[in-house]
Amino acid sequence: MNLAYVYPWDVVGDPSAPERLAALGVDAVALAASYHSTRAATPYHPSHRVLDVPYPAFYLPIRPSSWARLVPAGPVWTPADAYLQARDALKAVGLQVHAWTVLTHNSHLGAANPDLVVRNAFGDPYPYALCPAHEDVIEYCERLVQEILSVGEPDGLILEACGPLGFGHQSVHEKTSGADWTSVDADLLSLCFCAACAPRYPEPTRTRVRATVDRTPPPPTGSTSAPHPASARSTSAPHPTTVEEALGPLADEVRTIRVGLSTSLRERLIAVSKRTAPNTPITLHANPDPWAAGAFAPLPAGEPGADVLVANCWGDPATDAARLTRLTELSTPDQRVGAYVLALPPRPADPAVLADHLRTYAKAGATEFHLYHAGLASRERLTALTKALRQTT
Repeated sequence: MNLAYVYPWDVVGDPSAPERLAALGVDAVALAASYHSTRAATPYHPSHRVLDVPYPAFYLPIRPSSWARLVPAGPVWTPADAYLQARDALKAVGLQVHAWTVLTHNSHLGAANPDLVVRNAFGDPYPYALCPAHEDVIEYCERLVQEILSVGEPDGLILEACGPLGFGHQSVHEKTSGADWTSVDADLLSLCFCAACAPRYPEPTRTRVRATVDRTPPPPTGSTSAPHPASARSTSAPHPTTVEEALGPLADEVRTIRVGLSTSLRERLIAVSKRTAPNTPITLHANPDPWAAGAFAPLPAGEPGADVLVANCWGDPATDAARLTRLTELSTPDQRVGAYVLALPPRPADPAVLADHLRTYAKAGATEFHLYHAGLASRERLTALTKALRQTT
């Protein structure tokens, strides 16, 4: 099965959208039911070309009795039932509709509930990132899944951001690259030290993380003193090249705690899904890297409760293929593995290049392609994608 990802506003108000999507040669559409803020091109819509989505929204009717402390916001740029309208239009042309569900990535709820967001070792909050160490956050995600399955009645459920987000985020006018933080620094800045997370870690963890990011020597073992200020950075020792090296003897315990946050959330959501709609297949956006933070949550030991495991394939194809291979190794015999394929820049609008990428991912274990993004891509890109699919399927 191959899926094209779209937003509700790509379909609602555009009568030509369903046939255009069906012409791609896909079996299903991944339709956003819950999505974060964005600024999106709408190159085909008869009413507009750019749509500003200023806050995360839920694209089904919001029933107040269905929610607890955290209640999602509804959109004003589309009808309140935009998901339902788009679903019906897509199904009318024979396409399955899977509910693309973004979970812990929600700047609207994070800004309104700062006690529930991820905080790094310096105490800085990430308002876009709800931390699943809090029961209120887990309950919100459970209710989100239950509402989508009950009201939206999708043909499949796609779970994105099924765990804590971290440092990496395309924020408003992002200005962080000049700090020259390495990928290891980014992973360390992704560890959460909110009120629920901090007590779970071994005592020296925060101090060690701060010292590594600031390039200062950590205090002696057993010391609880703070590291030297960042202005006194030391360059005498080489910087760690892995998170394990940075955390030293603390690494195993911290990794177990970190992975446990995603595991607990994932297991509870799968249980809710099975109770609510037992025959609806579940797709997980996942990453075999235990230190992963973002839309593709860490899944270092697999998840037999899911039907499909999808890996991100937006980077170097060889690196992406290695990630897919590892995810395939973690899958059960009856699970499918998907490749989340980018059809936008910097990928070229070239069917030969795209087909070569698809073949690389298929050799690495992908049995289905998740195509991003059929609403944002130009006609030239959609044509290239259609040709590439025909060459590889």
